[in-house]
Amino acid sequence: MEPDQVLSVTELTREIREVLQGHIGTVWVEGEISNHRLQGSGHQYFTLKDAGSQLSCVMFRGARSGVRLSDGAQVQVHGEISVYEPRGQYQMVVKQVQMKGQGSLQARFEALKRKLHEEGLFDQDYKQDIPKYPRVVALVTSPTGAAIQDMLNILTRRAPWIHVLVFPVRVQGQGVEKETIRALEMLNRAEAHGLPVPDTIVIGRGGGSIEDLWAYNEESLARAIFASQIPVISAVGHEIDFTIADFVADLRAPTPSAAAELLAPDVTELKRHFESLSRRLGGQVMTLLDRHEQTLDFIARGALKTAPAYQLQTAEQAVDDLEDNLKVAAKEQLRGLGDLIQERQQIIVEHHPRIMLMEAAHRLENQAQQLQQKISHKLERLADQVTSRAQLMKHLGPESILARGFSYTTDAQGNVIRDAADVEPGQTLVTRLQQGQVTSTAV
Repeated sequence: MEPDQVLSVTELTREIREVLQGHIGTVWVEGEISNHRLQGSGHQYFTLKDAGSQLSCVMFRGARSGVRLSDGAQVQVHGEISVYEPRGQYQMVVKQVQMKGQGSLQARFEALKRKLHEEGLFDQDYKQDIPKYPRVVALVTSPTGAAIQDMLNILTRRAPWIHVLVFPVRVQGQGVEKETIRALEMLNRAEAHGLPVPDTIVIGRGGGSIEDLWAYNEESLARAIFASQIPVISAVGHEIDFTIADFVADLRAPTPSAAAELLAPDVTELKRHFESLSRRLGGQVMTLLDRHEQTLDFIARGALKTAPAYQLQTAEQAVDDLEDNLKVAAKEQLRGLGDLIQERQQIIVEHHPRIMLMEAAHRLENQAQQLQQKISHKLERLADQVTSRAQLMKHLGPESILARGFSYTTDAQGNVIRDAADVEPGQTLVTRLQQGQVTSTAV
């Protein structure tokens, strides 16, 4: 073997890395996580394995991960096959992680979301207003979960006057959407079932994975929420969780506790508000009573009590004076309006289209006459100039010179001969006189 064909370990490892990256590129790989460790830098290292093999993986800080990595989790990872050169070990640089089966669920979620959006189930025009001070609230949730306890504690503390109706349903596993749909249907016919009619319905449960919350992504439940005549609040999962129920409900609360806070105004704040209203109302009532008391006192001590006939006569006379004043004012007003109308009519007459056209025609005729005069004067001056130039040209022209006994000679082509040296023997010459011309031949 030639020495130049021997590769160093680094060179061979680098070629292997280039072959792996160039041939395989980025791929999705499915398996179980083991030996997971999180470094202080934020990078995560783990092994992805199945029954037959294992693959070393590294996920650098900043990569997208929709799940919390832990040993035993069945995941699908997306990344690039590479080689860690210092150890000569091939590995996968993970860019994205999702739970096994999550990809198909996400695709179903997006497809249903797009379909219902196109049908208009998410339109704001169909959203019902949530009552500000509800009297009856129905909670559709598990009777044993943490969500119901949180909502009851908040409602009891903030608004103890609200009547809470708990409709127990499963919130995980098979049949969740069917029980929730049945709850909505019964609550919308609560009076027929002997139940108090709720002002608002809350569908709630705690957070979970996409699989745990999938029942709230079912189309049948979405259509049942949309069909509800009672406003529905969706309080499913944590703040970062979104389901189809959130989009179609009349209001989405980030958590069940937040839904309870939205429904129940703080009793302390309400008390302060009512106390403020009471003080304002009391002040207005006292002011009104004082005013009426002053009026009654004035009537009791005034002339109306001692001489009512005189007071009435005086008032009637004052009314007559006001009537006369009104007539005078009306006449003055009408006279002023008449003058204004005449002024406006005069302006209209002066600006009538016929008058304006006549004035414009008169102006145009005057301008045409002025223009004609200017053109005539201009032409006369030009004619005088032409005559003067003609006389000058005649005086300075060749005919005047020939008349004084002069002549000039040209060749046969009409070129003027100015120098005898330019004439060749035998050349034809033409001499022009005042009367006629003489043809000669040079010798």
